[in-house]
Amino acid sequence: MRQAAILLTVYLDPPPHTVRGLAARLGVSKPVITRALDTLGAMELLSRHRDETDRRNVLIRRTVDGALYVERFGDVIIATAKDLPL
Repeated sequence: MRQAAILLTVYLDPPPHTVRGLAARLGVSKPVITRALDTLGAMELLSRHRDETDRRNVLIRRTVDGALYVERFGDVIIATAKDLPL
């Protein structure tokens, strides 16, 4: 669930996103964000890069694969919602 929350936050909220900022926004520690980013990075859904203006910060960036994943996820939610009784 944390990985999904991080993924959706990065794709739905305007950038820039940092480890520190995500941790504060989601109410978890920085190591929790880092572990989730390791997994999401291995899946190529997000990428991490050093902020060139402040080398202490790590910026989280969207990827093409991640954007396609979030779009497909949204399509599944919409299709499922259409099948629900009102």
